[in-house]
Amino acid sequence: MGCEAFAFSTKHQSFLGVAVRLFKTVAGLRCYLNRCRSGQPLFDRSATGTSASTEAAGSIGLVPTMGSLHAGHLSLIQKARRENQLIVVSIFVNPLQFGPTEDFQQYPRTLEQDQALCEQAGVDVVFAPSVGEMGVGSGESALKTQNSKLSSNAAPSATQNSLPLPLPLTYPTQVIPPEAMLSALCGRSRVGHFQGVATIVTKLLNIVQPQRAYFGQKDAQQLAMMQRLVADLNLPVTIVGCPTVREPSGLAFSSRNQYLTAEQRAQAAVLYRGLRAAEQAFRSGDRVSEMLIKAVKTELGSIPAIAPEYIELVHPSTLEPLDMVEETGLLAIAAHVGRTRLIDNLVLSARKPIVAIDGPAGAGKSTAARQAAQVLDLLYLDTGAMYRALTWLVLQSGIAINDEPSIAELVSQCEIAISGSPAAISVAIDGQDVTQAIRSLEVTSNVSAIAAQPIVRHALVRQQRRHGKDGGIVIDGRDIGTYVFPDAELKLFLTASVQERARRRQQDLKNQGKDEISLDELEQAIYDRDRKDSTRALAPLRQAEDAIEIQTDDLSIAEVVDRIVQLYQARTSIKV
Repeated sequence: MGCEAFAFSTKHQSFLGVAVRLFKTVAGLRCYLNRCRSGQPLFDRSATGTSASTEAAGSIGLVPTMGSLHAGHLSLIQKARRENQLIVVSIFVNPLQFGPTEDFQQYPRTLEQDQALCEQAGVDVVFAPSVGEMGVGSGESALKTQNSKLSSNAAPSATQNSLPLPLPLTYPTQVIPPEAMLSALCGRSRVGHFQGVATIVTKLLNIVQPQRAYFGQKDAQQLAMMQRLVADLNLPVTIVGCPTVREPSGLAFSSRNQYLTAEQRAQAAVLYRGLRAAEQAFRSGDRVSEMLIKAVKTELGSIPAIAPEYIELVHPSTLEPLDMVEETGLLAIAAHVGRTRLIDNLVLSARKPIVAIDGPAGAGKSTAARQAAQVLDLLYLDTGAMYRALTWLVLQSGIAINDEPSIAELVSQCEIAISGSPAAISVAIDGQDVTQAIRSLEVTSNVSAIAAQPIVRHALVRQQRRHGKDGGIVIDGRDIGTYVFPDAELKLFLTASVQERARRRQQDLKNQGKDEISLDELEQAIYDRDRKDSTRALAPLRQAEDAIEIQTDDLSIAEVVDRIVQLYQARTSIKV
């Protein structure tokens, strides 16, 4: 059966130039995505029936939801929209994650409204399968069997006519996260919940096969499990955590907020106030779990209508209980307001700050980052040196530059170490010092080809994150604040006009004694480079939403560094 035989919406033109579509079957969705990936024409019923986009889809982003969309969901969609070419939003009220006494039947189902919101947000595809289509509902044969039994009764009762017998769920192969994660926080009271979440999310990841999937920090336990799941199962997808979105009162957006009365909604805001009280205590020096939890309890005690289920401090990734915060800790709450159960959390970080600096070529970010690290007494994580070190190792190993499988083997097993002061950085790979060797002409001429390989980028980002585990680094690039360290304490975006960057480049060439190139030629080259960097599939240039932009046209490097130091001091309250 062809793609066009499956139902879809045609109310809105997506970013790909074809109508936003609603699919209810796995077959229809897969057919559509396969055509997008291959660049085949896409049939568009909203116009003449023949219009199409033939541009192959780059990255695909998935936003899994249960519908009843609110501002929190829309923030996930907006982030996915910025980071991917094609967006799929799934809407599926998953019966496997509801307990026998929970609100599965009452959970709001607003598909038409949700679809309209998705269209306004520029979503390409809404996937809204039935429980049967997802393999967790009553099968058709079971339905026929029940109908047959009902029709065989000569005189069915009024109850049988008005209320069909409930059909048992069909349970698929289940995905079960580690027991230590299941038994923490919400897992104690919601037995089976996270197994149900993990099973359906795994199915969605397999169906859509996205490059990225987006989850909110509000559901921190779910986020941690999904990150662990894709790591343990070696799934080729990045789980992207997104900040909690809150109402003006501080109450975290939730589909269940609509169960609250106006009075209860006002009372529920105390959950966030409790977390903020603990955060203030943390910033004042309290690191012990008991004291932080006490701060939350004191604030919650001001509203008798709030019935806490738990207030706990755990590790954000493993969910193991913490006695104190040494690096980072997740302070989490579950509480009942009337009959409604709400959750919230904050991440507390004791690490030294990370300064993430992004910007276009020629804005002076590398020089400024190195000098700022020197002033702030932080490690300058020279990512260029890391790529050079790997290139040196590839050349020493006799591997062809275009032998990507062999390079993948090599980069997955090597260890690169950066140490020393920004003025005298040392670089080692697998214990061998290569600080001078990586500056050779042979390395310089081959590093771009190595850096362009996706597996190299993926492996070195992992190593960069290990270097930044304890904080205390300054790092620059194209997507440091959006991808490598999205949780950096200070994010900066250094930029300058094309004309100014061309002038600087011309001066650099003159200082090097090289032939002069006209400003017009340099401006065109910089414009082309910017366009390439911002549209590339791998590591595109992006400014983080929460990054502070520094326009450097009229600033010297010393002035840029002073500005960075001032921002660092203001953000961290650390004097240098």
